[in-house]
Amino acid sequence: MKAMRKRLAASTGAVLVMVLPLMAIPAAAQADQRLQRLEQQVTALQRAVFPGGDERYFEPEITPQQRPQNVDNSPSTSALTGVLDRLEAIEQQVARLTAATEVNENALAAIEERLLRLEGGSGATVTTPSGIIANPGPAGTATTLPAPPPQPAANRPTPAPTPAPAAAQPSPARVAAVAAIAKPATGDAGEDEYTYGFRLWDAGFYPEAQQQLALYLDRYPGHRMTSYGRNLLGRAFLDAGDARGAATHFFENYQTDPQGARAGDSLLYLAESMIALGDTRRACIALAEFGDTYQALATGRLSTQYTGLNGRVDCD
Repeated sequence: MKAMRKRLAASTGAVLVMVLPLMAIPAAAQADQRLQRLEQQVTALQRAVFPGGDERYFEPEITPQQRPQNVDNSPSTSALTGVLDRLEAIEQQVARLTAATEVNENALAAIEERLLRLEGGSGATVTTPSGIIANPGPAGTATTLPAPPPQPAANRPTPAPTPAPAAAQPSPARVAAVAAIAKPATGDAGEDEYTYGFRLWDAGFYPEAQQQLALYLDRYPGHRMTSYGRNLLGRAFLDAGDARGAATHFFENYQTDPQGARAGDSLLYLAESMIALGDTRRACIALAEFGDTYQALATGRLSTQYTGLNGRVDCD
């Protein structure tokens, strides 16, 4: 690309050097011959600046038909006028080619800069003091925490499947109790769905709350209460006794939006889920990350929960 710019600049310079002496040549015949050579060079330069620049793609701006014809064969005035007109046309074309060259140079420089950024932009992973692997990036990007332990592998040898028992149907009393919880209608459909899920969770209907909050997150992924919804969905699993399912949702909420309104809460509840699963190492990593990332919460709104969880594990 740099070589192409040098060739374009050299060609443009050669054209300008040839144009300026022509203005002082008194002999019309000699000027006409040199003008013909100059027009040919401008045409060649035009093809270099614009790939495919021949008559198959566009009509050259300087053509023999555009040259002034000396109709009355007057040897002085009309010949000089023709030379001046042709010089003016060449000057205009050189100006266009110079501008196009500058545009091309700027575009090539921008491409080179982007290539340099792409070649040198990949950052290596480093280890934070808390032992969490992090990938340096723009401010606000999530730290990579160890994922919660996976579910048992599905491809392990298992005995022949047995028919699953029919799902237990909720009792009429439970159905009536759930139906008694009113769903709000404020005009904000997303907030209404979240609030209804919160009311189900607050009333202790955890399976129903899980279903409702999952529906809210699926329908309104960009809603302003999304961080609340993911955190509350994890709590609905944790309060129902499913610490593994809860850890998945807490981990997702923190990783997806570490600056979210309930990202810090999810990190603490992730530690609580790991403690419930007996995974002290991951619990300590989550607690250390919380203390480093959310110092204001650790000494403020969540200080009691943070202190209590630290007292339940030995992270030395």
